[in-house]
Amino acid sequence: MEELEEGLLEKPWAWLQLDQNSLLAKAYITKQGYALLVSDLQGVWHEQVDTSVVSQRAKELNKRLTAPPEAFLCHLDDLLRPLFNDMACPGKATFSCDRMAEALILRVRSELSGLPFYWNFHCIVASPSLVSQHLIRPLMGMSLALQCQVRDLATLLHMKDLEIQDYQESGATLSRGRLKTEPFEENSFSEQFMVEKLPAACSVGDGRQFVTDLQNLYMAVTRQEVQVRQKHQGTGDPGTSSSASPPGTDGQLLNQPEEPVSSAPSLPVPEKEATGPSDSVQRPQLSKVKRKKLRGLFN
Repeated sequence: MEELEEGLLEKPWAWLQLDQNSLLAKAYITKQGYALLVSDLQGVWHEQVDTSVVSQRAKELNKRLTAPPEAFLCHLDDLLRPLFNDMACPGKATFSCDRMAEALILRVRSELSGLPFYWNFHCIVASPSLVSQHLIRPLMGMSLALQCQVRDLATLLHMKDLEIQDYQESGATLSRGRLKTEPFEENSFSEQFMVEKLPAACSVGDGRQFVTDLQNLYMAVTRQEVQVRQKHQGTGDPGTSSSASPPGTDGQLLNQPEEPVSSAPSLPVPEKEATGPSDSVQRPQLSKVKRKKLRGLFN
């Protein structure tokens, strides 16, 4: 996968409340562009653009601002990061959402160097393969992981019951009767859970609980998915992967001092260049091996 696609896959979901719209969203922004994925649990929308699109859209929406695309991307990262982390946005940034039949537009309004700054994320309906990568496959992986965890916990409870039974046979008694428990029966426990706990446990609601409680597991599953794909693509060396970056900088622009942006002549591009794609791994050349002459058993 490309850098933006791979980086977006490893990002967690955030829960957004924009006016009357409850959304799940994830974003990945670099100096080369950004990728955004949004869902209202009824549909999924996606946008992925490079620096050329950023420059063109910035000119259309901000005629008074002149800056390289990296500056606009850095500003968008500064605006989205606190929004996705449920923190106060810098300045007086406002967000709104317009849903249409085949598109979703996320509008941003803020200030940049004292001038109004506008941005529109034009998201189209996500492809089935994208929905599978970010939702279907990770959720299936999470379900299998949780089921494995349940089996391990059931095994542990059986071992605890055997331990308690051994204590009882040795004459040990409880000092407090209220601590007494019945031996664990996995089948009866599962049946009781299905009847009593399942209706409340599987209530999706607006998706906020999924973001609050399960994002660590979601990121672990998607990270495993990326590693498996890298192995299949022959890039098993983690040092050559485009997603391998120092802790704290993965998938985010570096926190550098922002250059002033105004209607003056264009600002220079920041000196520090974005990390490019990893060099292709050269295949080792196979050397011919000279066959040894077979020798008889009695030679």
